[in-house]
Amino acid sequence: MALDRKQLARARARLEARRTETAARQERLEQEIFARVPELRRTEGELRSLLGGLVSAAAEGGPEAAGRVAELDERTRALCARRAALLRAHGYAPDALDGTPVCRNCGDTGYLSDGSPCACLLALYREERNAELRRLAEAGAHGFDAVELRWYRGADRENMEINLTICRDFVGTFGPDSLNLLFQGGTGLGKTLLSRCVAAAVAEAGFPVVYETAQDAFTVFETQKFSRDAESYHAATERVDQILDCDLLILDDLGTELTTSFTQSALYYILDTRLNRNKKTIISTNLDDRELARRYLPQIVSRINGEYHTLLFRGEDIRSQKKRERYL
Repeated sequence: MALDRKQLARARARLEARRTETAARQERLEQEIFARVPELRRTEGELRSLLGGLVSAAAEGGPEAAGRVAELDERTRALCARRAALLRAHGYAPDALDGTPVCRNCGDTGYLSDGSPCACLLALYREERNAELRRLAEAGAHGFDAVELRWYRGADRENMEINLTICRDFVGTFGPDSLNLLFQGGTGLGKTLLSRCVAAAVAEAGFPVVYETAQDAFTVFETQKFSRDAESYHAATERVDQILDCDLLILDDLGTELTTSFTQSALYYILDTRLNRNKKTIISTNLDDRELARRYLPQIVSRINGEYHTLLFRGEDIRSQKKRERYL
């Protein structure tokens, strides 16, 4: 799925609420204007009647209808000018009764005439997604405090402290000169939690962030390439653009996807495009260097080895430790 359904639904609900509020505000303004300038109520009624007649005459066709359309059009223009003059005379904008939508591109519907999502809806969607990223970082505490060092011991704890320091510096100085990072280590060692903390902090600082599992990202590319449904295609294309062009991409759980020639191609395209655009990426994987080399194309491994700074995660599976602690 290209766009998260729940986040898109929340964005649509916000857009609908904005449209409802705009309509209510417009109705209150009309009532105020008509109360102050009764002549405008009559003018508005006459104008609507003329517009209805204009539509009917245009639908009839023929020479007589053309003359009728021209006559009605002239009367409509004159009445619009009269209405604008009355509004100005009483301190209102000349288009105060037109009910202009917040977004002129889509009329506050959220979608353009070709069925693709409007920029106003996508902006609300990104806000919802970034809010979700901030929520992801909460695990009983906020931000990096969610990473509990007590689950790491000895050298493993020292290693995790270094990882935390690097990630805090990454967030504090995030920009074009930041590193690309590879979080590498076994299952249950805090890679996903730390990547979510980084994602949330960078999003909070105002940078566009995309957080995807590798499988979900490849599914988006697959949908864009093979879907015959226009809505799915447009949604997938938007998501692909976000993946390729966001300031920070978190690609989680690389190696859990089914490796095919298509996923290899999509991964190479993601890495190569983002490097060329100087966009920053964090990859999280359970695979060690040997497994990465065995599973992925040499071109992919070369880019990871050459362009990513590796943070190793060591220790005992934290979930196993928590489970054992509950039974002690």
